[in-house]
Amino acid sequence: MPSHVLTLGDSHGAVFRHPLFSARFPDVSWESVVVPGATASGLENPNDSRTQAYPTFRRALDATPARRVIVTLGEVDTGFVIWYRAAKYRESVFAMLDRAVAAYTGFLTAVSADFDVLCVSAALPTIPDDVSWGDVANQRREVRASQRARTALTLEFNRRVRDAALTRGVSCLLLDAASLGPDGLVRSDLLNPDPRDHHYAPERYAALIAESIEPFLRRPEPAPPTRGSARSGQILVG
Repeated sequence: MPSHVLTLGDSHGAVFRHPLFSARFPDVSWESVVVPGATASGLENPNDSRTQAYPTFRRALDATPARRVIVTLGEVDTGFVIWYRAAKYRESVFAMLDRAVAAYTGFLTAVSADFDVLCVSAALPTIPDDVSWGDVANQRREVRASQRARTALTLEFNRRVRDAALTRGVSCLLLDAASLGPDGLVRSDLLNPDPRDHHYAPERYAALIAESIEPFLRRPEPAPPTRGSARSGQILVG
């Protein structure tokens, strides 16, 4: 079991700060870097255009003693930003999806040059149709795509990222089957107890991930990084 694991993510990545991980894996030191509003592709996010996610992640990779990295990004891309960009610039949603997948897998490939990487699939959209309360819902009010359409795009995003990442030797944890309810939308028990909070219920989400990552944590750690790769070079994409 590794002694140190670095996690990189958007606001959904805060799940790795849940005490369940330390309780279940007491020999692991968890270092969590969260950039709210970060996108998997570097696409413009009107909620926050100054996230500086990738430079933040790069600095964390440069400084960490970890040999193992878990990455979770994507919700703001597939749940909102892709739709926003497509409408604003009159581009195809699927063209923007292609860009997001290519940029994200490029980032994962660069990080995997120095680290054993696990990509956790993006959380499914939780904001229902025609919701007008809460900061996130208000910021997304110009996006007319239904929750079902946003869910379908997120599932496609996760599938494409997994397929592309696996061809590059990057492991993926696809949680879609375990996250979908019988109605084809996110499971009701994953919804946050606060209906104004678009993140999954922390306890449920932490348990869902923790149940599946032990094989990844038990793998042999990679050799120390070499010069000219993610730790010493540029990993900005998008």
